[in-house]
Amino acid sequence: MTVRKDLIRVARGDGPADLVLKNARLVNVLSGEVHDTDVAIAGGAVAGLGRYSGPHELDLQGLYLAPGLIDGHVHIESTLLSVPEFARAVVPRGTTTVVADPHEIANVLGLEGVRYMLETSKHNPLSVFFMAPSCVPATSLETAGSRLSAEDILPLLSDKWVLGLAEVMNYPGVVHGDADVLAKIEAAGRRPIDGHAPGLGDRDLNAYVAAGIGSDHECTNVAEAREKLRLGLRIMIREASTAHNLRDLLPLVTPGNARRCLLVTDDRHPADLQQEGHMDHLLRLAIASGLDPITALQMVTINTAEYFGLHDRGAIAPGLRADLIAFADLHDIRPEMVFRGGSLVAREGAVLPGVPCGANVPLRGTVNVAPHDPYAYRVPASSGRLRVIGLVPDQIVTEQLLLEPKVMGGEVVADVERDVLKLAVVERHLASGRVGVGFVRGLGLRRGALASTVAHDSHNIIVAGADDADMLAAVEAVCRMGGGLAAVAGAELLAAVPLPIAGLMSPQPLDAVARQLHALIGVAHDLGASVADPFMALSFLALPVIPALKLTDRGLVDVQRFKHVSLFVH
Repeated sequence: MTVRKDLIRVARGDGPADLVLKNARLVNVLSGEVHDTDVAIAGGAVAGLGRYSGPHELDLQGLYLAPGLIDGHVHIESTLLSVPEFARAVVPRGTTTVVADPHEIANVLGLEGVRYMLETSKHNPLSVFFMAPSCVPATSLETAGSRLSAEDILPLLSDKWVLGLAEVMNYPGVVHGDADVLAKIEAAGRRPIDGHAPGLGDRDLNAYVAAGIGSDHECTNVAEAREKLRLGLRIMIREASTAHNLRDLLPLVTPGNARRCLLVTDDRHPADLQQEGHMDHLLRLAIASGLDPITALQMVTINTAEYFGLHDRGAIAPGLRADLIAFADLHDIRPEMVFRGGSLVAREGAVLPGVPCGANVPLRGTVNVAPHDPYAYRVPASSGRLRVIGLVPDQIVTEQLLLEPKVMGGEVVADVERDVLKLAVVERHLASGRVGVGFVRGLGLRRGALASTVAHDSHNIIVAGADDADMLAAVEAVCRMGGGLAAVAGAELLAAVPLPIAGLMSPQPLDAVARQLHALIGVAHDLGASVADPFMALSFLALPVIPALKLTDRGLVDVQRFKHVSLFVH
């Protein structure tokens, strides 16, 4: 009560503010306008707008002042950074709050992984909220490191930093009334429940929304997004490092529906964080594509806060948290100053000295692979055409291709002349020895092999290569590192990014991880890789909830039929 009374006193002008930001051009996401004002701050919150003075003043000299940016859907693990290093990377870019889905680490370590993320989120300049993972494992078509039931996630939902239920990827389970899936939805109660339903429409979409789902971030075209919007879903317009949907979906946004739309990153790559930014990049991209700047800011502040019930933030108004960004150009938003709870925490692209950025917490090793069979990747020749995963540029969806196999010595082998590589997923949680083998076109590799312990969502080891020996060597390399990314040729390790935190994250700063990754991708390109980031592309080839064809440790998956299929079509 004392804090509230003090805030009221400062708002009335009867007491001194902790800080007065003078001469601001306030971007008001509530009224949809820009107006000149001072902002008085006390006890970490905004006390008042108008004309204020006090012993501690900062003259913004006409800089724009907007609420801190909020990312409503992000997998921190996909940045390859620990939570403290992620905070250090994104706060100077203007992000002051994120809502993270920790299902990547949960699929490796279960509740232990989620608690690790919660613990490492403490004491840093970024507010990190979480959604309880709904799909661990994502499907029964793969082997994960853990399995979370409705009873398992109930304790998480009582944590003040856990807002609701994370993306429900098992949309067939929802539509067909799977008891386990519905139990998790029931456990969430009236909390936000995020969706994940690529391509779902008509009556099946009605059923999905009727179950209580509140959002979707998988739309790839306006027609799909409009149908979902009409049925009540918030549309999270995603601009990730692999899935570029923002420009395609912006025509959806109108003055009449913009408050039901959010901008989110989902999966953001270290190099993109370093070179382009985080939510600030999405803002600049949206504005450059023709979206009104105030509307764009609403989509990364108040819209997101309201959906998740974060009623203490998302705008600049009396009583709300003083999470603020100051910048010079409304049409080219580049934060110069970032305030969290009224304190200046970042300036000119860097966290200020003395601002704590959390701490790393010890975590057990997670790469548990059975002794490797050198013949595990063999594919005996058979009649018929070969099912091949076809990459789609800039998307995480794939095509199902039917090609004539290349056969040598009674085996189907990689065919680099046609850009057909062998692909394998090696189970790494239970030492089962299970290996799924398939083929992929579109990576462009001419020799060697690439391997990674980042393979959504179960994060087994995924490897693609021009020959079996290099594939084996690449898998052995990531095992020795305790997880990570590796490029091999001639059985020699050429470059690597160690990821000892669950095989997903590095404890090193963004600059160091980005340098390692840049060198690794350079080596992959030297080996012939034709996509911008072959490791990011590779990481989604084991995700059996995104159409059309994917590979898990249990074999090839036809996602549209939601079942395993054979390599050959007779």
